[in-house]
Parts: sequence; C-alpha cells; structure tokens
Amino acid sequence: MKYDIIIIGAGLGGLTAGAKLAREGKKILVIEQHNQPGGCATTFKKGDFTLEVGLHEMDGPSQRDMKNRIFNELDVFSNVEFIKVPEFYRFINDRYSVTIPHEPETAIERLSKLFPGEKDGIKSYFDHLLTPPKRTTGITQKDNNVADFLDSIISNDDLKLILLGNLGYFHDDPCSLSLSYYTMAQKSYYTGGASFIKGGSQKLSDYLAGFIRDHNGEVLLNHIVTGILTDNNMVTGVAYKKKNDPSTANLTAMADEIIANNAVPNLAEMLPPGTGSELKQEISTLRPGASLLTLYLGFNKPPAELGHTYYSTAVFDSSIKSIRDIHKNNNDDFSRRSFIFVDYGQIDSGLAPDGKSVGAICCVDYLKDWENLDRKEYNSKKKQVSETLIERLEKVIPGIKNNIEYAETATSATVKRYTLNPDGAVYGFAQTPSRKIFDAFKSLDNLHFASAWGKTGGGFSGVIIGGYLTAYNILRKRG
Repeated sequence: MKYDIIIIGAGLGGLTAGAKLAREGKKILVIEQHNQPGGCATTFKKGDFTLEVGLHEMDGPSQRDMKNRIFNELDVFSNVEFIKVPEFYRFINDRYSVTIPHEPETAIERLSKLFPGEKDGIKSYFDHLLTPPKRTTGITQKDNNVADFLDSIISNDDLKLILLGNLGYFHDDPCSLSLSYYTMAQKSYYTGGASFIKGGSQKLSDYLAGFIRDHNGEVLLNHIVTGILTDNNMVTGVAYKKKNDPSTANLTAMADEIIANNAVPNLAEMLPPGTGSELKQEISTLRPGASLLTLYLGFNKPPAELGHTYYSTAVFDSSIKSIRDIHKNNNDDFSRRSFIFVDYGQIDSGLAPDGKSVGAICCVDYLKDWENLDRKEYNSKKKQVSETLIERLEKVIPGIKNNIEYAETATSATVKRYTLNPDGAVYGFAQTPSRKIFDAFKSLDNLHFASAWGKTGGGFSGVIIGGYLTAYNILRKRG
C-alpha cells in the first residue's frame, strides 16, 4: 500500500502531525505499537476510577499560545474540554509553605513579602521569564544553566527552591538544565495559566486519532515498525508486523515521507546499518533525560473533605538546603526523594464519580534502580515504595491514607515497557545547555521528527507544537 506520509508512533506529536496532514488531504498511515493512541497522553480504568498517566497540568491554551491556533484549526475546542487549574503549585518543606499563582504580578507580590530582601532578584527572575533577552541574528550565544542564573540574581536558598518547585516538569537537575529551554517552558505557565483535559488526556489523543480516520487516514494499533526501507538518500517505506505475535510475517507500506514519532535512538536501530550508524553518531553527544515514577491513587472520599485545598503540591525534603542538592535528592531513597502530589478532585476532572476522587504522587525516577531486579524483587520494591510515599503523603494530609481505595505504582521500567523509550525517558533528550538541537537527519531528506526527542522537546506543549511544525514543513516542502 502506498501513502503520502507514514507516521511511526501515535504519541501526541505524531497524532498532531497526522491530523494536520490529513486535514490537508494527505493519505496518512499511523502505526502504533500500543493498544491505544497517545503515548504518555493516555488513561487507564480501575473500577470507578480513570487514572491519568501523564498530565498534571498543561500550560495554556491561551490566546498567544501556538496550541490555541492548532486546536482551533483541528476543531479540538469543540470536542475536548479544558478545565482551568486553580494555582500553579504549592511548595512545602520543613521551613516554608507557599502557594505560587499563575499570575506573575501576584507571585511577585507574595514572594516579595516573604523574602523582602530579595525584591530585586524576584523582579529580575520574572523579567527574564516574561521578556527574555533577544538573540542577536548571526551570533552564537552561549546558553547558561538554571542554577547559575538563579545564583546570579538571588542569594536566599529557600527562595530558589520555591521558584523551582515544578522542576520535575522539565528535568532532574537545575545545574544541567538549559536556561533558554526552562525560560521558554516556564514562561508559558505564567502568561497563559494551565489547564487539565476533562476526562483525562486520552480524550485528546482519541479525538486526534479519530480526526485522522475521519479524514481518510489510518491509525493502526498493536503493530510495531521493525525496519525502515531506504533507496539512496531517501526513505521509501517501513516494514511492520503485528505486535506480540511471532508467527506474523512482516508487512510493508510505502510512502513519500516518513515521520518518526518514536524515540530517535530506537529509530537508528530501524535503519539500514550504514545510515543507522550515521544517525547514532549524530546523536552520540545526547543523552536521554530522566524518567518518572507515579503512584496512582483512587480515593473513596475527596481529599478536600480532609481540608486539603491545593491542586498541585511540591514536597521537598528537609535535606535539600540549596538547589545544588536537588539532583542528589532525586537519586536518594524514596523516603526522602522530593515529590509532587496532584489532587484532581480540586477541579471538575471527570476522573471519578461523585463522592470519590483521583490523585497521583509523582517523582523523578531512573531505570538503573529497577532494571536488574527479578519479578519478585521488582514487585517487592514497588510495594515498599508505594507504602513509603503514602506514609509521606499522610504527613502532608493527615487521614488521607484511610481514604485510599486503589493504589498502583508505575516506575521508569513501566514507562519503558509502554513507550519503548530508552531509560524510560519521558521528556526525550536531556535539555542541557550544551545540547545539540536535533531537528533533521541530512542523510535522509524525507525522514522527519515529531516527538519529545525532536527540536521542541518534551511535555504536552512541546510535542503538540513539534508535530504541527513538522506537518507544516512537509506541506511547504511538497508545495
């Protein structure tokens, strides 16, 4: 079968690209190895509860947000409901408890009252986010890391920690996080607020997959691409087969363009040896970012009945005295590792029936802590981690553990199993100051990239915008 474009993977980047291209009349085939579309933008059901896999809050969508244009064009707003999130996050450690709003003026006022000696630094921080320095055309400017930037404008260590309460949305270490990437991502929360997709992110993924099908495209689930066909300096098609069925013979599909919505390191393994080695060399200086561990919780009573009033709470351990302790803490025992608790019951999330609620505890995680365990050891450690995190949440919200009806933990190994991402990385390549922006592979002119591993990086906004831009560039190229 011949297509205009084949898309490897049905994550949000691939689905957005496919929807845009299908809308413009292109014949699309999306091949997804999982049994549902969405990648990390999925949900799963357990009894009364719909558990959200990846979305805590998505910046915007707002009028100046590119997603607004994309969603209008693809008629998303008429089919998917976005619920505004009440605050950015609450930060707590053994020294401070402060809620950061999405409105920059309110945030500046609140933080300045709490840290009156740091007013100038607080203003400098928000000035940088809201009006970042313009890059001079033709001049290569050295990127900085977030830790050095904060050290240059602020002296109080706790204030720096508070400002980095949502660091886990991007990376695991402020000392190696690109300041330009952080600025772009963090700015969007302060200029457009944030929202949650009612019913869970699967609603958006299912809608985009349906949009592709409604425009004469195909979304093939439970199938995996095993190889990419090439001729000279062009990709010509893919070999694929039904997943988990060794007896199934390889099938082939041909296309004029191919979009990789999968992990770029995995893509290199699909290419013929020569070009595969070239791609490996091109990405040899890049490393996968961190993964996440999530404890999914179903409550028989909303935490609000215990007096809890916050949507997102960042809990930092007392051992973190400065931002240079963060990376060490992210590798520490789970009895001390920082985490974020999201209480979806604070909004009309659509994830549980009346009288019940859903929440999630999430922290940075690494595959190295899980990959060498046998099944019994793995399950035992997972149970221990779950119990530890619940006990820590109990200290934040007394009485909450008695309200837990369902609990299940997904580790970095879980992320790898369902997404095939190396190391279970959820944000693609680590966004370090020295990173190479990966946008194209010159050896294969009609191979394109639309995932967290590409130019626009990870997170819902990164992949949605990246997928749309990939489709736009293909359309422009094809006239």
